Amino acid sequence: MPHRVNHIAIAVPDLAGALAFWRDALGLPLERRETNPEEGVEIGFLALGELRLELLQPLEPQNSIGRFLEKRGPGLHHMCVEVEDILASLAHLRGQGVELINPTPRTRPDGVRYAFIHPRSTGGVLLELYELP
Repeated sequence: MPHRVNHIAIAVPDLAGALAFWRDALGLPLERRETNPEEGVEIGFLALGELRLELLQPLEPQNSIGRFLEKRGPGLHHMCVEVEDILASLAHLRGQGVELINPTPRTRPDGVRYAFIHPRSTGGVLLELYELP
């Protein structure tokens, strides 16, 4: 099961504005920016020790991050933990009655496999599982 936190994701309405705080004022190094059209977000990845902050700006107001911002405003969106075997982890969680948003993992272009667990099963926190290549 999980062995470390990979990243904490924060939904932001304006990535440049968020970077003005996290990078410029606080001094966290920006590792990279990328656009993920499949998820409909522009992302800024910042280093914070062993983990990363992932700043998520929606590309469209009606995607999941846009709806999150409209409903809750900017703030913590999800936490991501690494697992050794995402298929085994999902099977185990399903066997425990956990509600999965992604019953099968998605794969990023860099080979990372990921899936989300519904907040109804986690006490209110959207949880992402990552299996690194």
